Amino acid sequence: MILIVDSGSTKCDWIAVDQNGSQLLEKIRTKGLNPEILTEKKLKKTIKKSPELKNNRSEVTHVYFYGAGCGTERGKEAVANVLKEVFFNAFIKVEEDTMAAVYSTINNEKEAAVVCILGTGSNCSYYDGKQLHQKVQSLGYILMDDAAGNYFGKQLIRDYYFNHMPTDVKVAFSSKYNLDADYIKYNVYKQPNPNAYLANFAEFMFLNKDSKYITDLIKAGIRLFVQNYIMQYKEELKTVPVHFAGSIAYFSQSEIREIAQEMGFTVGNFERRPIEGLVAFHTKKRNN
Repeated sequence: MILIVDSGSTKCDWIAVDQNGSQLLEKIRTKGLNPEILTEKKLKKTIKKSPELKNNRSEVTHVYFYGAGCGTERGKEAVANVLKEVFFNAFIKVEEDTMAAVYSTINNEKEAAVVCILGTGSNCSYYDGKQLHQKVQSLGYILMDDAAGNYFGKQLIRDYYFNHMPTDVKVAFSSKYNLDADYIKYNVYKQPNPNAYLANFAEFMFLNKDSKYITDLIKAGIRLFVQNYIMQYKEELKTVPVHFAGSIAYFSQSEIREIAQEMGFTVGNFERRPIEGLVAFHTKKRNN
């Protein structure tokens, strides 16, 4: 049994397949397994909460894990330690979530492209057809993550409290969420995964895209992401497309295409959930 795993900070998808890519279990979802946010103890506890994973762990021969927070050796080691303990018979491979985005969006294994993640968090790298090159090291959701779900969630809450929202949007926003100040502060400062909590608010944008305030908010965030991340690769952009993975990118395709035309880069593919592409990549690679 091969486990293909795609983990963000909010959620983690697991697919169990055989060596031919045939699915062996229903897709499993756990909470996100970000080693920059959770301790090894909490990572292990999260995995073991899944009966399917716990009951089948001795059958697992390979685990290919792609995750947020695994861009450093420390993060990779933390996740690998936990996976080795849980899936004691398996070969373990841990890579950063950017590689999941690469493998699921490129048209072939040797295609060069700039690949972006816009989900709970955000990132951008250049894949030369063999190796990944990253010019900006992520400092996490507090300092970076432009145009990510947690970025937009924070902007929405700020605009609500600073009275920058149009009245109709403000009424709709307050009717959908608990916006009590103490409740927000408790979730942001006292609870685990504050970035995932903030990202939950981003759904509101895509339910209210008929508002100019919302589309302006989305475009402002994407422009910031382009300026700070994508434009790090000005030379590469002359010859390669920019692919996007993640739900924020998927639901912002029209705004991304508009800004791409405005700022001079070529948009490639969009993949909402990279895990399906990962299954094809790994099973094909094993059978070649």
